[in-house]
Amino acid sequence: MKPVRVAVIGAGNWGRNHVRTVAALAEAELAAVCDLDPKRRAAVERQFPGALVTESLDEAVAGADAVVVATPGRSHSELAIRLLEAGKPVLVEKPLALNVEDAEAIAAASDDNGVPALIGHLLVFHPAVERLKGLIGSGELGDLLYLYSQRVNLGQIRPDENALWSFGPHDISVALELLGEEPIAVTAQGKGYLQEGIEDVVFMVMEFASGVIMNVQLSWLDPHKERRLTVVGSNKMAVFDDMEPREKLKIYDKGVTRPPEYRSFGESLSVREGDIFIPRIANAEPLAAELKHFVGVVGGEPNDRISVASGVRVIKILEAASKSLKMSGERVKIV
Repeated sequence: MKPVRVAVIGAGNWGRNHVRTVAALAEAELAAVCDLDPKRRAAVERQFPGALVTESLDEAVAGADAVVVATPGRSHSELAIRLLEAGKPVLVEKPLALNVEDAEAIAAASDDNGVPALIGHLLVFHPAVERLKGLIGSGELGDLLYLYSQRVNLGQIRPDENALWSFGPHDISVALELLGEEPIAVTAQGKGYLQEGIEDVVFMVMEFASGVIMNVQLSWLDPHKERRLTVVGSNKMAVFDDMEPREKLKIYDKGVTRPPEYRSFGESLSVREGDIFIPRIANAEPLAAELKHFVGVVGGEPNDRISVASGVRVIKILEAASKSLKMSGERVKIV
């Protein structure tokens, strides 16, 4: 099968990872890289001398079969729609857009032109998340009760988006993947300590119709670097810690049991302390899996994981959370 020629638009902090990964994929060929910064272009030219490197979007995509958009979020909708109308399948990095209207416009352009559009929800392809989804689906954890996640660090401070929009798409997309349902309401509180009007820290709570709640802590102003998700079930509990070099997923056989009959309050609830199981998780790069999936979709395979529709759903939640932020944590329904 002939490799899919992929152009990457944007070679910044994350875009250069796309450039590296596309170049290494057996199923793809790095057709071109487009960036307005001459220093970035020079760095790409040194590393990948066989690729076309240019500041011209039209030149970059002319010979490409598909395009990755890894530019700042404010440019995503304009670029994605332009490319879709030109017949180019696109993978748009998160966030898909900065409001629901623009996100839906991308989805409409994909439908109208019959060209696939995908969203870069990287963690959906993380082997630990895939294993965790299997555990939930099998019922091993029991009924899901609640989840909480921490995505905090010291830097990188962004001048054009707050911690919610910078980090939130990761945890929201994972929650939708694991739970298989969308939240019905959200609350969010945060503060901008370093830049006025741009929240450095955000605490968000999502409510689901099933009764599950999820608390998300997001910050680039924190002494720790944490990338952790805890899932609490009625039978077992699981922790996905992406900062662990090897033991990224742990399943705790812990819980609280209530016997069918009891004589006193002291007998009504009992804490169960069991074993800790650490499953073997494949050492696979999520970005490579995501781009391989993108290339497969370009070649005609079904897109059942990171469709543009999933990107729109995440933007709806982010927009609702942003409204709650402005209203000091008031509950906002998601419609």
